[in-house]
Amino acid sequence: MLRKLRLKFVVINMAIVTAMLCVIFGLIYHSTRVDLEQENLNMMRAIASFPALDRPGRPDEPPEEVRLPYFTLQIGEDGTVSAFGGGYYDLSDTEFLQELADEVRRTPGDTGVLEDYNLRFCRVATPLGERLVFSDISSERATLDGLLRTCLLIGLLSFGAFLILSLLLARWAVKPVERAWRQQRQFVADASHELKTPLAVITTNAELLQNGEETGPAGHILSTARQMRTLVEGLLELARADGGGAEAPMERVDWSTLVEEAVLPFEPVFFERGLALSPRVQPGLAVWGRAGQLRQVVDVLLDNAQKYALAPSTVYLHLDRTRHDRCLLMVENRTDPLSPQELEDIFKRFYRTDKARGGEGSFGLGLPIAKQIVAAHRGRIWAESREGRVRLCVELPLHGQR
Repeated sequence: MLRKLRLKFVVINMAIVTAMLCVIFGLIYHSTRVDLEQENLNMMRAIASFPALDRPGRPDEPPEEVRLPYFTLQIGEDGTVSAFGGGYYDLSDTEFLQELADEVRRTPGDTGVLEDYNLRFCRVATPLGERLVFSDISSERATLDGLLRTCLLIGLLSFGAFLILSLLLARWAVKPVERAWRQQRQFVADASHELKTPLAVITTNAELLQNGEETGPAGHILSTARQMRTLVEGLLELARADGGGAEAPMERVDWSTLVEEAVLPFEPVFFERGLALSPRVQPGLAVWGRAGQLRQVVDVLLDNAQKYALAPSTVYLHLDRTRHDRCLLMVENRTDPLSPQELEDIFKRFYRTDKARGGEGSFGLGLPIAKQIVAAHRGRIWAESREGRVRLCVELPLHGQR
């Protein structure tokens, strides 16, 4: 839970930072592009409006300002095309110049970009005819590409710095929650251990006073004590699942054999309740985990089915390989339908409803314990409800199989 809380903190923080960086660098890039384009167009309009600007300076005269590479086409009333200005282009190719003039005529608007020629044009009407000014935008695009690379580099560095800072902040922010969670977990474990001894004494004395009678005060005491013992054992399991104690090392577990062995003790239980148990287990499936905890998951699923299945009906248990590296354990029984919200709530601790948690001796801890164990084994557990049947599914990664 704490790991998910820290992860959520980091994800939210980095999402905000990423959005801000994208907006900032996007505005910088957009404003730079607009400024470069506007400066280029202003120069081209000035050249088109004042032909004197087209005269190149003498070699011994220093330039008054840095000019962009450009050239001008003057289209007379009779359609003749004459070129001048710039000094950066070979303006002797009349066919190429005519082709440019025709391309501009086909383009709407007074300004635009000819992508095939990497030129920007500006069209101005003069008393002598139409004047077209062309400007090479290679340097402008090279500047924008350099700016884009710089923004990406700075953005990545900033993202990395904010990520490290977010991880540190997440650890610092979650520390009080982690401390409270650890204290609560320790309290649950200690209280459960302390309750086990008096419950054992109560159960023993109630059995001595019962004298073989199922009813009477002693019988009620014994029944209640057993329910309390079940609750205490469930709390201990949750404390252990949350990391409250030492755990056995993981090893290769024959998942198929374990499931088959877990089914055997439940067959008479299902028979007494008027239910039929139909198992189908694919042999040879192995997982990496703790056999005791995985056996407990199967017990929880079968116990949940025998408590809430409507008799007479059949409970199905299937274990199959779903993909080359995954296997699926499914327990399905006929019962009252569950809503989508209830399908999520049944995995919450102490959750009970009249329909889904009305079984005698149920405290709403079995499925939460199973969820903790499955998550520790890098698997997932979920519930489905359709056509009057509820299906509990556990998917685990296979080990050492192709």
